[in-house]
Amino acid sequence: MALSRAEREAFLAEPHVAALAVDAGPGRAPLTVPIWYWYEAGGDVWIMTGRESRKYGLISEAGRFTLMIDRLEPTIRYVSVEGPVVRTDPATIEELREISARYLPAEKVPGYVDFAWKNHGEQLVIHMRPERWVSSDLGQV
Repeated sequence: MALSRAEREAFLAEPHVAALAVDAGPGRAPLTVPIWYWYEAGGDVWIMTGRESRKYGLISEAGRFTLMIDRLEPTIRYVSVEGPVVRTDPATIEELREISARYLPAEKVPGYVDFAWKNHGEQLVIHMRPERWVSSDLGQV
């Protein structure tokens, strides 16, 4: 059963790890990788990645990407959202803290942020405007 707009936006706003997919060019399957993301209902989705990463190069070239998020319990549910890149900005340490706190235990955030800020190279925040949604709750198996 398809999710309502409110249900799919609420699900996307939960801290799931997404599968990011982006066109990888002629003769290649899409690049698909796990990624942390940020979303608040009604807004844009944002991800953070390295300026020198393959992801960033492909997203820049394609101008759009897809995120697919799923869970298996208490029901099998998924949301896939696709859309255009609407903005790319240099990442701030505050954004790194914000997204890290979404996924890591509170006591791990300062150490991870310090390490990542010093060692992951220049990071960018890529904003995507949700344009196409596919969603379902398949119930319990």
